[in-house]
Amino acid sequence: MKKPGTWLLHGVLMLFALIILAPVVYTFLTSLKLFRDIISGSWAFDPTWRNYEQLFMSNRNSFIDLTRNSLVVGGLTLAVVIAVAALGAYSLSRFRWRRAISGLVMAWLLFVNMLPPIIFVGPFYLIARTLDIYDTPLAIVMAHSILNLPLAFWMLHSFFADVPVELEEAAAIDGCSRLQTFLRIVLPIARPGIAATAVLVFVFSWKEFLFALTLSSTPAAMTIPVGIAGFAQEYNIRYGEMAAAAFFATIPALILVFIAQKHIVKGMTLGALKG
Repeated sequence: MKKPGTWLLHGVLMLFALIILAPVVYTFLTSLKLFRDIISGSWAFDPTWRNYEQLFMSNRNSFIDLTRNSLVVGGLTLAVVIAVAALGAYSLSRFRWRRAISGLVMAWLLFVNMLPPIIFVGPFYLIARTLDIYDTPLAIVMAHSILNLPLAFWMLHSFFADVPVELEEAAAIDGCSRLQTFLRIVLPIARPGIAATAVLVFVFSWKEFLFALTLSSTPAAMTIPVGIAGFAQEYNIRYGEMAAAAFFATIPALILVFIAQKHIVKGMTLGALKG
């Protein structure tokens, strides 16, 4: 029989789960309402998929293009950040750098990560204009990669530091080069940490609004968050389509987390375990 303290703990956890899920459920219910039902605020309504039909099939929306752009930006950002952060983090955790150099690199990345993102808007805009990549997904990928790189670097550095050096030494004795050791020994062992980092990078890129808005002006490069903001117009707010788009935007991230949840849990605890 469970102790009263256990029941209390479970009750508190269930309460927090309900608090977290309540906005998602409310958004989903709103997406099934007609405009008159939303305005009236009534909980009794006839569910309809009209808002989703308007979202994906209406000529006045470009939501399919926005979804494609978000997937492209998120995927490319994930690939760039993981590739660069993995190589850099492994270098600092294994090669014999001077303590001043490694400490300066880590401190600089931490400093960049602590800066408010708004201060990068102007420079990124000018760079995109100079390189003639403004209003393209490439410009947003550039911004997202730079913003997510410090966090990914710090996370992967701690994961690589926990990989036993003896395994790499044994691989070197067997004739593996440094690159082969990294690809065949280190990466598979640190896979949970890499998966956790990759999911965070993709989610942060998927939901980012400020730079996606600044570096795009047409549906050719806009992402889903920018498109959702566009439903709030000067004389009309399309609440139903906004709710449908917001709920749809949660699905890819949830699928990714569901698929990688085993690795995410291992990755989050890997850095806390020694030996």
